[in-house]
Amino acid sequence: VFDSSVDKGKPYETGVGQVIQGWIEGLQLMNVGSKYKFFVPQELAYGATPHQGGAIKPFMALIFEVELIDIK
Repeated sequence: VFDSSVDKGKPYETGVGQVIQGWIEGLQLMNVGSKYKFFVPQELAYGATPHQGGAIKPFMALIFEVELIDIK
């Protein structure tokens, strides 16, 4: 786990254009109130260049559990 809105006690908020391609594609399939698990291959995640010093390593596939609470 490299980030958890559950552990933080508040939802994660972002603009669709500010996330990885795997999230952009997955969010378009969701309706408000739905819960999905995204299995994101490295090509749709960070590829060879994740944030330096972070928990995500180059070429890692990522898994996210996502609940779409609201669209603003």
